[in-house]
Amino acid sequence: MTESAPHPPLPAARRALILEALARRGVVRNSQLIEEFGVTPVTVRRDLAQLEHEGLLDRVHGGAVSAERPAALGTRDGVSADAPGTIAMLVPSLDYSWPAVVRGVEAEARRQGFRVLLRGASYELHDERPALERLVEIEHVRGLIVAPNMEGPHARDLIQWLAGCGVPSVLAERDAVVLPHREPAESVTTDHALGGMLAARHLAGLGHRKVGLVVSRSSPTSRKIAAGWDAACRELGIPAAGHFKRVLPERGSPEFSPVVEGILETALASGTTGLLVHSDLEAMAFVDLALARGIGIPEDLSLIAYDDEVAELVTPALTAVSPPRAAVGEAAADLLVRRLAEPGRAVRRVLLSPTLTPRESTAPPPSRAV
Repeated sequence: MTESAPHPPLPAARRALILEALARRGVVRNSQLIEEFGVTPVTVRRDLAQLEHEGLLDRVHGGAVSAERPAALGTRDGVSADAPGTIAMLVPSLDYSWPAVVRGVEAEARRQGFRVLLRGASYELHDERPALERLVEIEHVRGLIVAPNMEGPHARDLIQWLAGCGVPSVLAERDAVVLPHREPAESVTTDHALGGMLAARHLAGLGHRKVGLVVSRSSPTSRKIAAGWDAACRELGIPAAGHFKRVLPERGSPEFSPVVEGILETALASGTTGLLVHSDLEAMAFVDLALARGIGIPEDLSLIAYDDEVAELVTPALTAVSPPRAAVGEAAADLLVRRLAEPGRAVRRVLLSPTLTPRESTAPPPSRAV
């Protein structure tokens, strides 16, 4: 809560302020609203649920996006009056990498004369088809950029619906095939397997021979990171006994900290000197618990974060693998616009490379481990 607002605003005032923020920014995050208003997470969720019920916004994981129709052509987004139309993007979250992906989509769409209508999957939404049907049938969008829940029970039905909905679509950070012949769907993805390889190669290049991979249970990219990590360990000649893999429960769950403690115990007992942890916030938890146990980062244990959202802000600053988020959005918008211009062209599957940025959290292993 700011100094200018010593008392939390009343419900009606809060909701008006939320709508004002949406009009300015296009998105709002729960964490921002909690801090600005000085209220509890439950209060913010209740406000957003009420505004969603009134049709004034759409909730997504971590916040909300505007539910209004796109601004008139030639206004806020700078699109000319002869713009060719609107494309829509359905995002699963306003956390993690998605804001940067959205900005990439908007920038490229604007450059090519299109507007973007942003929609989000709500907290309870397991089937995105109703939201997408509304976009096609009511909003009359010309194309869709979608990042669906590929682990849900309706994932296969959704992919089939996209293939037959009558407008072209591009998957962002997802890949899928269309039945019955398993033709690939058009997509733009990060080569997360390469990201896992980059991390393993960086540790090996510093001299580490006993390393570990820790991935998030809920992330759809974890299996790809693990595949690249395994391939790199084989390529580098690191034996199976020289590396281990673990899966983390949800951050904030009662078992999260004990599992992190257990992984640190495993690292100490096995002589492991380097870890790749997905994602940044999980890596930060490892730093905190390691330092609390007297384990130096990187003096005793080198640590690489996967995502690079806030890795640079930690002390010590974390070496990190960075997916090209804005470039994913730009490529997805470009792919969709090209599909609109050339409906019969061959399906494209664009794979973009991540990068690794060395920082303070990685160093050669301690001499006793060499």
